[in-house]
Amino acid sequence: MKIVTICGAGIGSSGILKVNAERVLARLDIEADVVAADVGSIRDVADDAQVILTSAEFVDAIGSTFADVIVIVNHFDQQELSEKLQKSLG
Repeated sequence: MKIVTICGAGIGSSGILKVNAERVLARLDIEADVVAADVGSIRDVADDAQVILTSAEFVDAIGSTFADVIVIVNHFDQQELSEKLQKSLG
């Protein structure tokens, strides 16, 4: 499974989301490749992703995708990440 975290530059909030998503996935015993990227490279990076984690401000820029786009309000809240990933992944 591939999960992509998106932000404006690909190093700030997407990096935080990547690290926290990896922690949550480990606790949930779910294996996934988590990749941090900038919104400009979304087509190249997320074409085979099952999940995209991002802030509300980047949802429109992502456009049409087969991935489940999950809006994260608090990038540091592992409970929020856990609940939203569990809902998305079943």
